[in-house]
Amino acid sequence: MIGKVLLLLIALMISLNSHANNKRIYAWKDKNGVLVFSDTPQPGAKEVKLTSQHLNMPATNTDILDTSPTKTAVKFKISITSPEPNQTIRENTGSVYVSTQIAPRFEAGFTIGLFLNGVAIGEPSDTTTLALRDVERGQHTLQVKLYNKQNQVIATSPESVFFMHRKGLNIGR
Repeated sequence: MIGKVLLLLIALMISLNSHANNKRIYAWKDKNGVLVFSDTPQPGAKEVKLTSQHLNMPATNTDILDTSPTKTAVKFKISITSPEPNQTIRENTGSVYVSTQIAPRFEAGFTIGLFLNGVAIGEPSDTTTLALRDVERGQHTLQVKLYNKQNQVIATSPESVFFMHRKGLNIGR
């Protein structure tokens, strides 16, 4: 009796194993046109024939899935917006206000150095508007440089020419 029960259990296990290996897969499109796969047949479903029980997928490069942010170096640009190139400034005190523009934006810790005729004027400043005092009559060049927190030049403007006109002293007239 025990032998018959044991033989029945072995036959049952073999039939379950063969049934598990012969599962069928069905495919159909739902009402939204999405392709659906299932082991349960649906009206209009077609059986998908598998050619192998062991499907091997080739290795795929997953480096593109790395979502860690990559820090790209920001390219800054600095320019002189005032005085305009070749502008004549009529100011008897010789004062010139230099306005600058930085793109993408001025960050904390950055400084701007002002150069008149190639010579640095004072220490770099943390403002975008700078003042020159007692500029002599004649033609002058301006240039500004943008420094980062480590005091490295990260952007330089093109040279800009302006002309200073000051009232002269007419002695003996």
